[in-house]
Amino acid sequence: MSLTRRDFARNSAITGAGVALAGSVGALASAPHALATAGTDTADGRDGDGHHDDDADGRHAEVGYGPLLPDPEGLLALPAGFSYEIVTYSGRTKLESGEFTPSHHDGTAAFDGPRGATLLVNNHEIGGPRTRAAYPVPLTEGLVYDPAAAGGCTVVEVRRGKVAEWVGIAGTATNCAGGTTPWGTWLTCEETEDKAGSNGMTKDHGYVFEVDPEDRRANRDPQPVKALGRYAHEAVVIDPRRGHAYLTEDASNPNGLLFRWTPPEGFRHGRGKLRTLAADAGRFQAAKCFDSGGGLVDDLSRATRIGTVYGVDWVDVPDRDARTVSVRKQFTAGQVTRCRKLEGMWWGDGGAYIVSSYAGSESPGQAHDGQVWFYEPKRRTLTLKVLFGVNSDPSAEGAYDGPDNITVSPYGGLIIAEDGDGIQHLFGATDRGRTYPIARNELNLGTAEDPDYSEFSGVTFSPDGKTLYANIMTPGIMLAITGPWKRQRRGA
Repeated sequence: MSLTRRDFARNSAITGAGVALAGSVGALASAPHALATAGTDTADGRDGDGHHDDDADGRHAEVGYGPLLPDPEGLLALPAGFSYEIVTYSGRTKLESGEFTPSHHDGTAAFDGPRGATLLVNNHEIGGPRTRAAYPVPLTEGLVYDPAAAGGCTVVEVRRGKVAEWVGIAGTATNCAGGTTPWGTWLTCEETEDKAGSNGMTKDHGYVFEVDPEDRRANRDPQPVKALGRYAHEAVVIDPRRGHAYLTEDASNPNGLLFRWTPPEGFRHGRGKLRTLAADAGRFQAAKCFDSGGGLVDDLSRATRIGTVYGVDWVDVPDRDARTVSVRKQFTAGQVTRCRKLEGMWWGDGGAYIVSSYAGSESPGQAHDGQVWFYEPKRRTLTLKVLFGVNSDPSAEGAYDGPDNITVSPYGGLIIAEDGDGIQHLFGATDRGRTYPIARNELNLGTAEDPDYSEFSGVTFSPDGKTLYANIMTPGIMLAITGPWKRQRRGA
């Protein structure tokens, strides 16, 4: 059933249009260089009325863990009291089978494993034919979809300081982000539209595949979940109550879309159930947003105020397998809402946190260097929680841009992996939008005169919340960060 304009106007009147913010992350507001607005928190700790956030005794409420300290090893700067360990390193560490760890670490999720172990499923975003890849995902017998493709996933087991790694799926392409399922598996997403016969591929790509971190046998004979569409996938989350899947697309010319998949009547989720679905099972739809006046929002870059709320309708995709025309090109102007860089997603607080990494000249609205949205299925609304203004100096410490992978922190707020220009960070954002650094990549892949730092990716906490895992995509390094984690003060 569509959300009518009248329904949306009534809901907005009840909650207060543009300020309907709730959940453990709460009213996330501005970050450094954000477009600060009245009633939001600014980067210096003042609210929109110019007042500082104070503790009960009048002292300024501090967030985060203090400044980042340079790493003598030249890899990862962390706050005092924190430390890191290298879990896997492409071309250095090895799989159980003896091959080197594959390159280009991207989306990752952590699961409880047997006998106190943590199991991590790690995407390897390697595109093109495997003949070009220095460290492709090995073609493990029974786990290969397309032998010409270089990407896939590995499963990393960490137990009492010991690490083992093996292939979860091979022969997939450009495995970017993905998402966990309520039943304890990982959905890995291909960010490509390569078809059989192009770019060296022998099968069509651009699908979602399910990987079981615990049961190796469940991963044999991998099959794409065609019901979730074929396009340049980024991330996916599953609504544990309703069973819907929400998916992002990172694409341009035209800009990408936000999708929803509704299970067919009578379908029950569970381990391995998605691969049993017919290619056209359920409804696969794209988002169409409108403002409180009922006007179509053609692109999410139109939002310039934190707290903006849009209503959301869902429009059927004509051909989800994109046999002749890319999915995003099957819609004309006025039919859907687009966005240039829809990236990471994470389910929390009864909805989906969704990242838009940036918008520039290719978008019709105002340029920005990042947004975080929250989709609330119950109200069918999309709320702008975080907005980064254009970062004029990406080489400056303390300036963030290009948010990508995201996770909800067990200590409150969000943890975001930066994929922008210049310096690259892991950083947190509190319920009031105060941002703070957690780590900085110090591995310079360029020169002193022209430095080059790879993006962070795969940010996720261990199930017990004691370890933050994150990746440096290039060359491909998984890190385990530990330290004096603390709950970030609400309202700070």
